[in-house]
Amino acid sequence: MEYTAKQESYLKAAIATHGEGAVLSSEALAEVAEANEMGYPFWITDTRRMGSFTKVGKDSYRLPAINGGEGASVADVVVSTPVVVDETSKVVVESKNTESTLDMSTYFNPAELIPAKDHLFVAHGHFSDLIKVLNSGKFYPVFTTGESGTGKTYMTEQACAKLKREFIRVNITVETDEDDLLGHYALIDGNTVWQDGPVIIAMERGAVLLLDEIDLASNKVMCLQPILEGKGVYLKKINRMVKPVDGFTVVATANTKGKGSEDGRFVFTNILNEAFLERFPITVEQEYPSMSVERKILDKVFASLDITEYGDFAEKLVTWADIIRKTFYEGGIDEIIATRRLVHIVNAYAIFGDRKKAIEMCIARFDEDTKTSFLDLYSKCDSEVVVTEESTETVEEAPKDEASEYM
Repeated sequence: MEYTAKQESYLKAAIATHGEGAVLSSEALAEVAEANEMGYPFWITDTRRMGSFTKVGKDSYRLPAINGGEGASVADVVVSTPVVVDETSKVVVESKNTESTLDMSTYFNPAELIPAKDHLFVAHGHFSDLIKVLNSGKFYPVFTTGESGTGKTYMTEQACAKLKREFIRVNITVETDEDDLLGHYALIDGNTVWQDGPVIIAMERGAVLLLDEIDLASNKVMCLQPILEGKGVYLKKINRMVKPVDGFTVVATANTKGKGSEDGRFVFTNILNEAFLERFPITVEQEYPSMSVERKILDKVFASLDITEYGDFAEKLVTWADIIRKTFYEGGIDEIIATRRLVHIVNAYAIFGDRKKAIEMCIARFDEDTKTSFLDLYSKCDSEVVVTEESTETVEEAPKDEASEYM
């Protein structure tokens, strides 16, 4: 096989480090590129086009041979499209079936698809169950439901980080359709370009696909039916059949169970088709963490902000939130304090240095009655916070002359 000068330079650098015929992960390929100040070798990892002969397993690629040396055999290559490499290392694949082109410069570094571990994350709820599902290697879609701010999305991301799994997140809205999910044509630099959608990319990479806020979707997501059955999908616009590789699976998150929001708190959530919901074998209900776990989360946030002297603030916040949640579940109030909201308060405290002000600013989004009752309740949990009639009013704007200093 003939290589461009840049491709040959990359191969020589990789072989010098790992040896001829070495099998490397996408992360290791990226390390070679970075160490030698080269671009990422998409031509090795893009199994749909130039590199189908190099892949030997999940996230495992054998270095191609140079001048008859050991390595992936070019005789195994099936190239159905001519490839042109321009001076800026942009690989353009011209399809025989259409006049479309694919600009490889829009591709990403595969190593970037593996989330970084967040030292602030504290496992709780169904995290261990999700780990087992993703680690099984089976195609086993999971529907995760729970209140806002319980960590549904965060949990999935950090499970992938722990397992070093590629993770592709799609935020679903009522407007999300087949083109957004599976792919579409786009006009780029005067060329008609086919761009694979995130679902197709995840299928062909064996990644974990997260359909975030799936209960906001319309019936346009029914195009995912065959995919949720673990089968391939036919892309009629480009006459191509795509089948998932090993490791691919789907996780969906929602604030409801796909039956709509009965109390109206989650506006624009929809009733999902029963046949669609049946494609998810299991549903997990993610709840807020226990008080001890939530305290640990807040302690970590304080530490990350270099705040060591905060007394019993974390404990008081957790106690306050727990009372509000119990009252909410009993039907006594219509609003709730999420773990995410507590983290917001800690960050506000780091900025303003005042407990009461931090809480006031972070609960100002609630209506006046709710805000007043929440603040009054906190004052009963924390003797350091005294609520006066004035303090329950909306935070006042700075006087014009004072504000002018910041204009």
